[in-house]
Amino acid sequence: MANKDEKVYGILIDYEFCTGCHSCELACKKELNLPANQFGIKLTEVGPWPIGEDRWEWVYMPVITKQCNLCEERVAAGKMPSCVQHCQAWCMYHGPVEELVKKMQGKSRMSLIAPQQ
Repeated sequence: MANKDEKVYGILIDYEFCTGCHSCELACKKELNLPANQFGIKLTEVGPWPIGEDRWEWVYMPVITKQCNLCEERVAAGKMPSCVQHCQAWCMYHGPVEELVKKMQGKSRMSLIAPQQ
């Protein structure tokens, strides 16, 4: 638990731009040394289905699981969490929760993950 002077850090995912490449999954599995059937972050897929003429709903959304530790050791060493560093679409961000919340304003397809206090 952070004291009132410490910033709380989290991960923001802008899944509007996720391409479904699974790079976040692979980077996390390697970082946490997880077995084949376990994930710190798991890509989910919604769709595809038609939502109009020549328009489709097809969404990829990385979901952070309880096995994620927000790459505590990497972050303590001044590095980004592995999933954020390896995101090929650059749709994942790491930073102080206050700043990430500001980045979310006016957007509808974002998810913010922060450690419980």
